[in-house]
Amino acid sequence: MRPSLHVRGRLRVVLTLCAGLLAAGCSPPFVATEGLTYVVQPGDTLYAIAWRFDLDYRDVARWNGISASYRIAVGQVLKVSPDAASSAPADTWRQSPPASADRFQPSPEDSSVRWAWPATGDVVGPVRQPTGGFGLRVAGRLGDPVRAAAAGRVVYSGTALRSYGHLLIIKHSNSLLSAYGHNQSVLVSEGQQVQQGQAIAEMGMGPGQRPALYFEIRLNGKPVDPSAYLPHRGP
Repeated sequence: MRPSLHVRGRLRVVLTLCAGLLAAGCSPPFVATEGLTYVVQPGDTLYAIAWRFDLDYRDVARWNGISASYRIAVGQVLKVSPDAASSAPADTWRQSPPASADRFQPSPEDSSVRWAWPATGDVVGPVRQPTGGFGLRVAGRLGDPVRAAAAGRVVYSGTALRSYGHLLIIKHSNSLLSAYGHNQSVLVSEGQQVQQGQAIAEMGMGPGQRPALYFEIRLNGKPVDPSAYLPHRGP
């Protein structure tokens, strides 16, 4: 007997998440959700939830009728798929209007973001994601400084995504976010504005109990090749 469309959709979400986590050498950071929805847990933010599902935080807000404050509450059930959102009552779309397709192209704001390497160690390998993009794992010594790759605002600092250790997410424009995982300690807090090159954390233990930083850039919620943004480091 073939599984129902709902079950197939649920399996598709779970398998995609597991593939990405296995590629990163990580274990699943949360309990599988009920199909195409997610129940907000303590420590969650809209940015972190969108990150888990490789989604644009603006889409998650729009699907759930969340205003531009992006505030959510523990226990709130969020739709994390356009399939789930399509069955939502019409009035849940009013607070956040549908985004233009143009936002999926780099905007002048995105092009003005200037990038620098977040750590000085050697790149010990890309971590590929099932969506086609990937992050970088940068080696170093325990306690080495982790620096903001570009100016922006810290929109997440926490351990709710356990496979990343203590994770920081910085918003650089409406479309661009960067993430810094496996931090031993953090030097900034949510809501804080940071400058490019500012020390934001200290490097902690990555996979295999080796000091490492996991770094990722996302455009409209999707991982992209960081080398297309970061300056060339030499031969």
